Amino acid sequence: MAMMMRSSNIRRSVIPFSSNTQHHLWTWTSSTDDPQVTNPSSPAPDKKKVKIGAQRLSSVVDVINEKKLPPELRGRANAIRSETDITNVVEQRIYRSMIEGEFENLPGKGKPLDLRTNPHVDPAEDTLYRILSKNGCAPEWVELNKEIRSLMAEWHSSLKKAWEMRTSDEKWKEDSEALKAQMHGINNKVLRYNLMVPFGRQMFGLKWEKEVDRLEKGDAF
Repeated sequence: MAMMMRSSNIRRSVIPFSSNTQHHLWTWTSSTDDPQVTNPSSPAPDKKKVKIGAQRLSSVVDVINEKKLPPELRGRANAIRSETDITNVVEQRIYRSMIEGEFENLPGKGKPLDLRTNPHVDPAEDTLYRILSKNGCAPEWVELNKEIRSLMAEWHSSLKKAWEMRTSDEKWKEDSEALKAQMHGINNKVLRYNLMVPFGRQMFGLKWEKEVDRLEKGDAF
């Protein structure tokens, strides 16, 4: 009985609010939970300050990157448009070093290259393949490498002989056609080799124009 009277008193103490008052109460309650949602007058981020900050950060990054460039390229960020510009600078520095004699008296000058090893691969791996090769257990590409190098050496010898023995245009043309056919065969082996070889052991094929140019300049193979 007492519980029923308390419940009745509670129901009678409820104050009816108008719809307008209920709206204001809901707004006040929501604003305490998330002021950004119901308070449109809250200050928005200053876009101008954000833009200035981004520009300053970009300038710092540009300065850091420019310090990594050679002296010839510094201050020319807008002038460099392609890799060709950088390549030209590298060639200029190499040419300057040649004039100043920095390539003279280098170790190994005038000595034949040791083509049995590859300086760009793991020495332990290279030693392993040579041991396998000596015992007749080398991978196919190892044997193919030896075959290609042998064919290239013979081809260069034949090209040099044909160049020295050319007596007429007809003779040179005939020898050239035969040498070009041999070159295509070697390049096909190089292509096959590059498809099966581990990364870092690829090799270049022969180019007729390049090889003839070396002959005209008197460069050794």
